[in-house]
Amino acid sequence: MDYFLVVLFQIAGTVGNLALVSVGLAVIFGMMRVINLAHGEFIMLGGFAAIFSVQAGINIWIAMLVVAPLSVALLGIVVERLIMRRLYGRMVDTMLASWGLSLLLIGLATTFFGNRVVGLAAPVGSFRVGDYSLGAYDFVLTGIALAVFAGGYALLRFTPAGLIARATMQNREMASSPGIEPSRVYAVTFAVGAGLSGLAGGLLAPISGVLPTMGVAYVAKAFITVITGGASVITGTALSSALLGGINTVSTFLTTPVIGDVALLLAATIFLRILPTGITGRILKGAP
Repeated sequence: MDYFLVVLFQIAGTVGNLALVSVGLAVIFGMMRVINLAHGEFIMLGGFAAIFSVQAGINIWIAMLVVAPLSVALLGIVVERLIMRRLYGRMVDTMLASWGLSLLLIGLATTFFGNRVVGLAAPVGSFRVGDYSLGAYDFVLTGIALAVFAGGYALLRFTPAGLIARATMQNREMASSPGIEPSRVYAVTFAVGAGLSGLAGGLLAPISGVLPTMGVAYVAKAFITVITGGASVITGTALSSALLGGINTVSTFLTTPVIGDVALLLAATIFLRILPTGITGRILKGAP
């Protein structure tokens, strides 16, 4: 019984981590159709922002929940203004531009921060389930992920800002007719997606550490999760995170972490074969 509870708790933690890693990409790719290959580097910069803020004397929660997302959101505004704004509607060009940005950010981070792992101590301790000890911080991350997704769903579904964002992404010309400025909506959306990536980086810093090249470990899983989720940014990403995170955790417990990652990839491939438009593209159409 204790072992079964441990597996359930680990699944919850993995799902929360995967959802946090994916939500920023879901906003940028799912809403704007921009293939942001610099997503992993946004996560990395969020982690560094949190670490340096704590070293400067800022409370760890403020560093992770405020400084990290705001720092990367500001970078997102600059990137959108200088690079992405000229490439909307040209998916391959956005992919190449963001790949170049990814390499640039890795190089700059290596130059200024060094090619070494730095990290933070987890702000909460552990608890026991029978003979097993589990980190409580994983459940904090899961709770934050739930809050982020619930807030995102409410924003897109029930607020004028969410309606404007969805309308602009679906039909830019028609949305501009009542006076909406699409360029401003795109800038805000890109900044929000970047900020959510920074939030993930800040929150993951205590459990994974931060390294200039760490983004590679996250961007593939994030893309797999977002594509499997389908067109709905919030609902699709939440469902695919739960599905793929559960498969990954169970496979890891039964075999090894490497086999667990392989099982995640195979599961995503099978689901996309069965549901080419993703989970929400076929089952939950119209969900935000």
